[in-house]
Amino acid sequence: MRGPVRQTEPEVAAGIARLEGYLLAQSRLKEARQEAEAFAGRMPWLTGAQREEVVRVYTQDRIALSRRVLEALVSRADELRLEYTARYEELRRRLLCGGVVAVLVSAVLCAFAGLLALHR
Repeated sequence: MRGPVRQTEPEVAAGIARLEGYLLAQSRLKEARQEAEAFAGRMPWLTGAQREEVVRVYTQDRIALSRRVLEALVSRADELRLEYTARYEELRRRLLCGGVVAVLVSAVLCAFAGLLALHR
C-alpha cells in the first residue's frame, strides 16, 4: 500500500491557478447567460426557439468578447513585465557601476592620503 502522493509547491500552485481559472470561466459563463436571458426577456414577441437562439448567440458573443479582453490584458501584462524587467536590469547595472566607481574613488583617495602622509 502506497502513501499519499506528495506534490511540489509549484505543482500545487499550478493546480490552484487552474482551479481559479475554471471557476472564473464558469462565473463569466453564468454572467453571460444571465445577461443573455435579460436581453431576450426584453423581446416578448420571440418564439421559444427564437428566444433560445438569441440567448445562445448573445452568450457566445459575450464570452468571445471576454476572451478578447482577457487576451489583450495578458498581452499588455507581458509587455509591461518585459519593460519593467529591462528597466530594473538597467537600474541594477547603473547602481553596480556607481558602486564600483565609488569604491575605486575611495581607494584612490585613500592611496593618495597615504602617500601624502608618507611624504610629510
